[in-house]
Amino acid sequence: MHFDFAAILVILTAVTGAIWALDSLLLAPKRRAALAGGGTDEAAEGGKEPVVVEYARSFFPVILIVLLIRSFLAEPFRIPSDSMMPTLLDGDLILVNKFSYGIRLPVVDTKVIELGSPERGDVVVFRYPENPKQDYIKRIVGIPGDVVEYQNKRLYLNGTLVDTQITGTYLPENGASRIRQQNAVEKLPGREHNILLTPGALNPPFGSNRWVVGEDEYFVLGDNRDNSRDSRYWGFVPDRNLVGKAFFIWMHLSPSGFDRIGTVIK
Repeated sequence: MHFDFAAILVILTAVTGAIWALDSLLLAPKRRAALAGGGTDEAAEGGKEPVVVEYARSFFPVILIVLLIRSFLAEPFRIPSDSMMPTLLDGDLILVNKFSYGIRLPVVDTKVIELGSPERGDVVVFRYPENPKQDYIKRIVGIPGDVVEYQNKRLYLNGTLVDTQITGTYLPENGASRIRQQNAVEKLPGREHNILLTPGALNPPFGSNRWVVGEDEYFVLGDNRDNSRDSRYWGFVPDRNLVGKAFFIWMHLSPSGFDRIGTVIK
């Protein structure tokens, strides 16, 4: 079952805020009047704040602050797969900047303020186009107007081969044995980042190796290039599906303890 945490926060904020406001406007004055009327037990009982109001008054500001931070500043995510290795590992706990690409209203995800546009090389969280209830994370390699090609495991951008240099064999940080993979540095225009290539892996079974990125769309790839379901399989990410820009690994929980604390995502 899918739980929309943003919707739950909005509902809780509205309910606790309404209870507190109605009590302040309608019931609290009556309680104060009852207390002012005398020191009898009945007056004291009538002047007590109801438990539900007490909880609403206590929790409303906390829930509101969490809602504002999560909706407009930063949201935590957990990486669920190896598709973004070596940049991100399965189990990384990351933070996503929610205002890099504009301010959006929670739940409805309508952009109300334009602040910036995604750039090639950005690592982004987005709602999976084929199932918007599911969040994905990939790297943008194609922005509106770009022509992206993928031939013989090499990336071409606007007719130019993207420089990719093999730097050695990949050694997993957790020491686990894996299929032999190669570290490589991929140099997009103005940006470079690390990717993994698997010798002998076949190209994905897509029907086209050439894509023209449309307006308000983005072409994304996983850094674990031969082990990622990305735009090569299911197409472009619409701008409306963007959640935010991943910028920080705040922790990774491994069998040996906590590591990768405070790692900046590049």
